[in-house]
Amino acid sequence: MTTYFRPLPRSTGPRPKDACNLAGGPLWFTEAVALRRDGKPEIIPAKAVPDDVLDRLTCAREQIAGLQMDRVTLMGILNVTPDSFSDGGRYLDPEAAVTQAQRMVSEGAGIIDVGGESTRPGAETVSNDEEIARVSGPISAIARDLGVPISIDTRKAPVAEAALNAGAALVNDVAGFTFDADLAPLCAARQVPVCVMHAQGDPQTMQDAPRYDDVRLDVYDFLSERIEALVALGIARDQILIDPGIGFGKTLDHNLALLRDIALFHGLGCAILLGASRKKFIGTISGVGAADTRVAGSVSVALHAASQGVQVIRVHDVSETRQALALWHAVEWGFENGT
Repeated sequence: MTTYFRPLPRSTGPRPKDACNLAGGPLWFTEAVALRRDGKPEIIPAKAVPDDVLDRLTCAREQIAGLQMDRVTLMGILNVTPDSFSDGGRYLDPEAAVTQAQRMVSEGAGIIDVGGESTRPGAETVSNDEEIARVSGPISAIARDLGVPISIDTRKAPVAEAALNAGAALVNDVAGFTFDADLAPLCAARQVPVCVMHAQGDPQTMQDAPRYDDVRLDVYDFLSERIEALVALGIARDQILIDPGIGFGKTLDHNLALLRDIALFHGLGCAILLGASRKKFIGTISGVGAADTRVAGSVSVALHAASQGVQVIRVHDVSETRQALALWHAVEWGFENGT
């Protein structure tokens, strides 16, 4: 039976001599939780973690799309769609999209994630031509004028190819490279980094009745399999981001379990991306209805993710998240070392 290992990250206090760095970043750990499908969790010393797993937990993450992975990067969300759950229609006009990208960069976004197809629960599939028409102009303008890396949020090879030609530097697939068989080979041929996300089902059906044996371990196994498939195609492991897919075929309890144990995914040896901004579970817990009023809850989740070593946090509210992270960094490590 497979054993999984979740490090217990720390950032303050006297650091023991035998502490292990977490993913080459500022956090460290001396203990881990051993998780098994057929037994109770057990806290063990970090040095008792098998060498191959410990190497993946501790090794420094390489740059991805020019971004350092030893610190938190904010990925600004730019939905050029009429129907996204939080800001659908606001940035469908190319000029409005570029203005929004400029604002997010000025507020501290290190990368802009451009999506032309809503993947909210119940969303319909958009044609390739329509999706390409929505994303190409904004990507070209952002690449030309803003000087930040761009991620294309798509499940489709033709859309990704058009976006890469327009200036995108990373492909972010919410379907984990299972929707379009041509997408992963395209990324390998173009030698671009990727983000592989877990989702159960497709946007039209994913929230009908999601079920798991153990959501944490099931998602871990899925991501592990997808990483190996991508590596076999020629995409370097250190150029793969992983995303547990909060809200994509998960109940509230599933989302909380993944967030609580998100440090588990460092064991895959890849940088972690988290996209939980403004999602429904935040409103359910906080009692806040409208998506654009879930800022405080979203920031809270982002701070938790940072405390667990997550390297990239995908957000709508860049300024508020950056401010919170700056204060958290200052408290943990001092003002000079803050964000």
